[in-house]
Amino acid sequence: MKVLLLSTRFWLALTSLFIGSASVAYSQNPYVTNQAGKDHFLLSASGKSTSLLVSSQDYPGVIRAAKNLQADIKLVTQTEPAFITDKITNQKTIVIAGTLGKSPLINQLVQSHKLDVAALKGKWEMFQTQIITNPFPNVTQALVIVGSDKRGTIYGIYDLSAQIGVSPWYWWADVPVAQKKELYVLPGVHSAGEPKVKYRGIFINDEAPALSGWVKEKFGDFNHAFYEKVFELILRQKGNYLWPAMWGHAFYDDDPLNPKLADEYGVVIGTSHHEPLMRAHDEWRRYGSGKWNYQTNEAKLKDFWKSSIQRMGTNESIVSIGMRGDGDEPMTEGTAIALLEKIVADQRQIIQDLTGKQPAATPQLWALYKEVQDYYDKGMRVPDDVTLLLCDDNWGNIRKLPKLTDKPRSGGYGIYYHFDYVGGPRNYKWLNTNPIARVWEQMHLAYQYKANQIWIVNVGDIKPMEFPISFFLDYAWNPDQLPAEQLEQYTQRWAEKQFGSKYAREIASILDRYTRYNGRRKPELLSPATYSLTHYHEAENIVTAYNSLAAEAEKIYNSLPAQYKDAYYQLVMHPVKACANLNDLYVTVAKNHLYASQGRAITNKLADQAKELFTKDAEISAYYNKTLAGGKWSHMMDQTHIGYTYWQQPPRDSMPAVKTIEVPVTSEMGIAIDGSDTWWPQAKEEAVLPAYTQNSSLVPYIDVFNRGQSAFMYSVSSPVSWLSFSSAKGTVTDQQRINLQVNWSKVPAGLQRIPITVTGPANSKVVVQAVIDNTPKVGKGFSDSNGYISIEAEHYSKAIGTDSTWKKIPTLGRTLSGVTPFPVTALSQSPEANSPHLEYMIQTKSAGEVKIHAYLSPTLNFTAGQGLRYAISVDDEEPQIINIHKEETNHKWEQWVANNINIQVSSHQLTRPGEHVIKFWMVDPGIVLQKLVVDTGGLQSSYLGPPESSQALK
Repeated sequence: MKVLLLSTRFWLALTSLFIGSASVAYSQNPYVTNQAGKDHFLLSASGKSTSLLVSSQDYPGVIRAAKNLQADIKLVTQTEPAFITDKITNQKTIVIAGTLGKSPLINQLVQSHKLDVAALKGKWEMFQTQIITNPFPNVTQALVIVGSDKRGTIYGIYDLSAQIGVSPWYWWADVPVAQKKELYVLPGVHSAGEPKVKYRGIFINDEAPALSGWVKEKFGDFNHAFYEKVFELILRQKGNYLWPAMWGHAFYDDDPLNPKLADEYGVVIGTSHHEPLMRAHDEWRRYGSGKWNYQTNEAKLKDFWKSSIQRMGTNESIVSIGMRGDGDEPMTEGTAIALLEKIVADQRQIIQDLTGKQPAATPQLWALYKEVQDYYDKGMRVPDDVTLLLCDDNWGNIRKLPKLTDKPRSGGYGIYYHFDYVGGPRNYKWLNTNPIARVWEQMHLAYQYKANQIWIVNVGDIKPMEFPISFFLDYAWNPDQLPAEQLEQYTQRWAEKQFGSKYAREIASILDRYTRYNGRRKPELLSPATYSLTHYHEAENIVTAYNSLAAEAEKIYNSLPAQYKDAYYQLVMHPVKACANLNDLYVTVAKNHLYASQGRAITNKLADQAKELFTKDAEISAYYNKTLAGGKWSHMMDQTHIGYTYWQQPPRDSMPAVKTIEVPVTSEMGIAIDGSDTWWPQAKEEAVLPAYTQNSSLVPYIDVFNRGQSAFMYSVSSPVSWLSFSSAKGTVTDQQRINLQVNWSKVPAGLQRIPITVTGPANSKVVVQAVIDNTPKVGKGFSDSNGYISIEAEHYSKAIGTDSTWKKIPTLGRTLSGVTPFPVTALSQSPEANSPHLEYMIQTKSAGEVKIHAYLSPTLNFTAGQGLRYAISVDDEEPQIINIHKEETNHKWEQWVANNINIQVSSHQLTRPGEHVIKFWMVDPGIVLQKLVVDTGGLQSSYLGPPESSQALK
């Protein structure tokens, strides 16, 4: 037995003398295989795993992570490696993990020129993993994981865990570990480089009733046993920062082991934007005296803060400075900037007095949250070493970014972002409603505008935000490695890491679609009036799409091995199933209301169906809470989400109001048609269906419904042979939908108006006019039909740009994708001949005025200028410059974020029918176009706008 030790003092002397290094290529590609090969390192094979070696002098967090690696290897291979500290006994091969300058084992390898660490020196949180030969006497081969600092080593260890197949979500989402008998590490130097964002973390917030109920049942309180699970989750995803739960809880005060273990694990602790100097909000309730008012209670507030800075000690922290009102409220109206600047100066003096160091030696942030940004805009400033934490609007839209011309700050800039929120216009806490494409677009803006010191995101209860948390932390590590073009691949890779490769593509598609569907409108904002029942088949298409998605998800669930089902239910099946049911509920209630006004016999059945869907919602939550994973996640789906009457959550879910009617015994036929909410024969106007063209995605329909209890016979006829029906005759008990069927090869050219006769009981008749448009298309472009032309942004005919280009962001948008000018740091410019613009070819049926509705992401005026602008024109007219933030009000903002769209309308005069070109011009970067809708005289109201029009290609 030979003990290998080297003093840290000796190491420091040696590193100052170490000269030269070979260039190293870094790769994030897979470096673990189950195949033996030349120069491969055997991690586990033939029922034996290679021992792990660390130094007892290394950081406790490193030793803890190495022990987790030991457990991970056992999970994967069913063979536990030996865990050795400081000394090697009869080991031919060994895995060594250690921190540069801290581990004597690593120091000795560097001193003996066995390990080249030149690329790590002076780096932040960087690691490298590589195979070396003959590291020590009698040891022929070693796999060395070395970090530039504590977290660098920890990340290297957990990176190997991920490489062998252990998901960061193995505990938090019950992701199983695929069994492997053999594990080999490939030769080469493996590293993820340095993180591009220095501090990357999550904020546990709005934690009642779900997380708080679960924690109380499983852990007793927000104590160290709970937080150890959180710390590990953050570190496994290469995060390093946490704002702990704070509503009724206090991280330091609830359990003294909380901060101690955070520091040991290597997680930086902060407090939220309204909790200065490491004091939790609830601690003022517990220990404060007097009002939370610096003007009248300065001495007691100072004492309150002094004790928390003293308590913080040397724990790695970022100290929030400044002051808001008590309980996440604004300061009193008229608060003077001079007072706020005094508060900051006094707080920094406390930091200096209690730490014995200059204030700049303690990382600090000032969060420009809500009204605090107004103080900044009016001239308030803090010292240069303080990080300015810029914020979104609580709905995922960044409010402010540094100007590209601003002088760099030593403290830099950061971003506070939201996946969860309590406040107006409505809480959203229940499920994940955050498409990663939108997160990418906003955080890409932040990164390009140099807000890269801190990224922290409000994740509510942690669950069910697993997927966007992974994306947020992965993207923060290196935004350069994840361009928009790779977003779909990212989702597929994430799915593969949780569930294996067999269904990864299908699962990724489900993840993309359900987050887009949920992102259209938060579930808490849904109502029976959200989607149109009468226009563009919108409400029914929403339900069909959701139910189809649920069926896809269910099919995969039924095909997965048993060990994957709990994880799949949490990460995929539950949000799809729950939201499909919720949308079905609201649309069913909407139909119930409409049908009651029409006297349809099916009205009462729909009332019962809605009640069943409401009950099913509770059953879905109950399964998650009580049955899933043996009840492990009890209370996690306690969040109320049905029955909002204003912004705050209801105390309990409540059934939406439904209507019942008295249905006569005698049958009576009623007719309803596509595009109208009235019914015949009651209505006096003519019943006319929307025009039907050959390539239309919307097939016109007629509803034949019963207004009585007795069934009746019906028949449908037309005078032309080329127009038929999905059901030409039959019996109606409740109602029957009849779709038009057209043999287009037999339809005469031009516009045809065909009477359809529906005959019912007692020879009652209703005539419905079908409009069949078989006008030959001349030229190219999207066609005018039913008084509108609808175009998805990515379907432009030409993109013009020299200094700037156009970038498609896949799945960003309520219906397809988004398109935005690139780079996002481009200078503003006036529209002229060849300046950046998109061209869309259209065909109109007539001349005259048209209105173009531009559907834009609800991006805010982050430049603090006059507002973001685009220009739009038709053909060669002078472009109209549209300021999307002109006359912005709080009411308008509430509409934008609730609808997740900002629709701007411009008017244009067409001098002739036929082919035209719409030109969408870049003026300012940052605008994201999702869709264009041209109202040529018949645009109807709907939530998403009409579906895309058909396009003539020649």
